[in-house]
Amino acid sequence: MENKEDFSEKVIFPVGPKAPDDIAKNFIGTVYLHALVPYDSPLKHPISHVVFEPRCRNNWHKHPGGQILLVTGGRGWYQEEGKDARELHTGDVVEILPDIKHWHGAAADSWFAHIAMEADVLAGPTQWLEPVTDEQYDKLR
Repeated sequence: MENKEDFSEKVIFPVGPKAPDDIAKNFIGTVYLHALVPYDSPLKHPISHVVFEPRCRNNWHKHPGGQILLVTGGRGWYQEEGKDARELHTGDVVEILPDIKHWHGAAADSWFAHIAMEADVLAGPTQWLEPVTDEQYDKLR
């Protein structure tokens, strides 16, 4: 399996540093963040390049204003509550409607990167929920 340095050469945006503890606590595994447009931008449209190590995933969560993901590298997963997980590849786009409970993260054997764009941040902050368990994750194929 490739390492972080090899993967970073395949994506167009920087991998960035490890996520700070207040964000990392909502992930299983190591996640790296590079802010492209900071959360406090006057544009009110934060955009980040998010890189997940293999098996890393975020907890179930909701965005009151919705979210858009643009996959920039690797292979990963996206799942909405009550639906089958969708395998993601470079170039895929995911539109997440407001208040849809979901999670996303890397495949077990691949690094994964996407650009995360929050829609309508004035609707409120992300609502972080329970972790995606190993049992749930290990069912993905």
